[in-house]
Amino acid sequence: MTSSHSIRSLRVFLLCGLISLTTQKDVPDAFRLPRSEAVDNVNPLIGNGGDSPNGSGGMIPSTSPPFAMTRWVAQTSENYVSVTPYNYTATSIHGFQATHQPAIWMGESGQVVISPGAGQVQPKFDDRGMSFTHENEVITASYYSVNLNAIEGGHILAEQSSTSRVGHLRFTFTDTRQPYVLVEATRASILGSSDTHNLTYPHGSIFINPDTREISGSNPERQDFIIAPLSTPAKHWSGYFCARFDQPFASWGVSQNNTLFDGQTRGNGTLLSGYATFSPEVVEVSARIGVSFISVEQARKNLDIEIPDGNMLEDTAAATRSAWAEKLELIKIKGASKDQLQTFYTAFFHTLQAEFFFYPYEQSEYGQYYSGYDDVVHQGVSYTGYSNWDTYRAEWAWLILFAPEKIPGMVQSMLQDYKEGGRLPMWKNIIETNIMVGSHADSLIAEAVLKGMTGFDLETAWEAVYNDATVPPINDTTTVYFDRQENVDYEVRAGLTSVYEEKGWVADDIHSESASRTLDYSYDDFAVSVLAGLLNKSEEELFFRQRSLKNPFTIFNSLTGFMEARNASGAWAGPDNGWTEGDKWAYTFDVVHDTPGLIAHKGGNATFVEFLDEHFDGGHNDHTNEPSHHIPYLYSLAGAASKSQSRIRQIAESDYNASVNGLSGNEDCGQMSAWYLFSALGFYPVNPVSGQYVVGSPFFDEVEVQFPSFNATRLQIISEGAPSKPFVNSLTINGADIPTPVISHNQLLDGGRFEFTMSSRPQAWGSSTLCSKNNTVGDEVRAPSWLLTQLAIGFDQRAR
Repeated sequence: MTSSHSIRSLRVFLLCGLISLTTQKDVPDAFRLPRSEAVDNVNPLIGNGGDSPNGSGGMIPSTSPPFAMTRWVAQTSENYVSVTPYNYTATSIHGFQATHQPAIWMGESGQVVISPGAGQVQPKFDDRGMSFTHENEVITASYYSVNLNAIEGGHILAEQSSTSRVGHLRFTFTDTRQPYVLVEATRASILGSSDTHNLTYPHGSIFINPDTREISGSNPERQDFIIAPLSTPAKHWSGYFCARFDQPFASWGVSQNNTLFDGQTRGNGTLLSGYATFSPEVVEVSARIGVSFISVEQARKNLDIEIPDGNMLEDTAAATRSAWAEKLELIKIKGASKDQLQTFYTAFFHTLQAEFFFYPYEQSEYGQYYSGYDDVVHQGVSYTGYSNWDTYRAEWAWLILFAPEKIPGMVQSMLQDYKEGGRLPMWKNIIETNIMVGSHADSLIAEAVLKGMTGFDLETAWEAVYNDATVPPINDTTTVYFDRQENVDYEVRAGLTSVYEEKGWVADDIHSESASRTLDYSYDDFAVSVLAGLLNKSEEELFFRQRSLKNPFTIFNSLTGFMEARNASGAWAGPDNGWTEGDKWAYTFDVVHDTPGLIAHKGGNATFVEFLDEHFDGGHNDHTNEPSHHIPYLYSLAGAASKSQSRIRQIAESDYNASVNGLSGNEDCGQMSAWYLFSALGFYPVNPVSGQYVVGSPFFDEVEVQFPSFNATRLQIISEGAPSKPFVNSLTINGADIPTPVISHNQLLDGGRFEFTMSSRPQAWGSSTLCSKNNTVGDEVRAPSWLLTQLAIGFDQRAR
């Protein structure tokens, strides 16, 4: 909150000329409250450079709190699959968009756009663009502003912040003609790809109420509907909105198919917008836009709850900044450069909201949510935007540590999807999309239970993951399930029937991405066995554990030394067949739940390390995609920890920085950033459902971590000299020597002092594996006493 005097001073400051506002030091004081060095180090432009999202991170500089249902962003492009709504290379802004697009490879859903203008109303996207320069932008996690050159002369200062379900914008008109604001409901929708000829025209609605100064309506656009499972058409889904203005309308009207109908107060159809003009004497117009997946009335309620009448933009920005400060200040760093601080805290920011790749986001609205699985509004908490193939690796582990209060609702949301649609989500975007492979919701649930998360129904959880592991999809032996295949039902574990169950692999002559599926299903089987063990289901634990350890190596070709796809007959399908977003090099290392078995198949530690060297030195490691993320840590599990440390530092330096091109590949819902964050702290969850982390090489002299749960324990990571010394000589935890480069989740949560002795030269330290090949089933994942207590509490609460 700020005084009215300081706010008036700020308005005068902003209006006195075309000031250059690009960096944190240029952010007006009213938008730097509360004070937070961590939030000041967030640079939302990281990963938005270039004209190829896949080559620059695919991020957008949006403003919203963590896990927000909607992100608001300046619109430089009409977004669709592979195109973001904002790109740094653009020179014009066409409006401000409430986007629900969860990732660059997913489509948009039910967005609304608000576009200021002056003079003649311009409903067409191309016609309404206004030029700008980055020198006239301010971009932070909680506040955005830009000075636009109005089409008919003068300037429009546009400012933006938002809450989870409400956007807050303010437009200041200087030396312009009659000001107006256009609210776009529907546009031409590009379906499922970047093919601009593959268009559909959603039918939306617009309602204008001059008395209440509102423009409301609906937009049913869902670009991914063509790949949704046939049994979940979500026929009644729509995005709804209610925009309320603080100035009376001078006139109003509807635009349909780019034709203006002055004085009209409602409309239905395609290419639909509503607009309101304001008196020429009006200098400033504020708008609050509530959004909903339930109804216009719910959008109006969301508006009244989150940004009630009388709240100023400064109030909204301060609340959103406070939400970010609460999370980002959980970690404090010493010994980092400015570039490293921006890289780290922006990565933290990405894992909780991820701008364009965010995981997952709120779908429920104050105790109720729309479910696309059964086309009904339910009571409860719900999330969407699950990219499980990407995020089970490290993003979920990061959320368990730093957003544990969200995990119960996220798991329960997946269980509701199962109850309403019959399957756990693979890649949920309002409803299932069947994108990627594997049933990694099994891993998310097992890891949550293993790490003490409660507040969801364990019996339903077991029923759901068991269903994944045992019930094949419809027409499993005849459907290929290639990427984005249309007119099919739930894909889940395609290929589970017959070949995988009987022989151990997914047949390449029946299913796409067969070798990747085989390895993913094996890991998911391991996760199912972990959950079975935690729930004392010994028979099921043994069955799935044995299947998880046997099946990966059914596709190991001992003649070539690589994993390779196989046909149903058992014949090899070729070394380049059967992969998804990777190749034989990446996937041969993808047996994270049985590293000892993999090492044995490669001939032991020495030859395995040589194979790792060949992988990296031959240029085969592709950190831009997730299957490579755990690979540098495997050296540590074969007695060559110093090589892990060296490779990790090399990847961090080459693939992450604080520029607009500071992310290689794309963020993929926080996973790219989660790798960096864990690596910077000095450890990584190679096998997420082991309850253990492999030690790498901490980046900074000192890091203080405040965990937000588990008695709010503090962890101090001391690694003096780490910025220039990448190698670890030894590690002690609270004074006790750690002989192998593996630490447990319990040790993290117990907190205290982790002290690394760093060196500028490689050191021989530790030879360990996550689990012994000869361990009895389940030994490495048996629940510790604190977890058994948590589980008992959960059962007791349900009994009541």
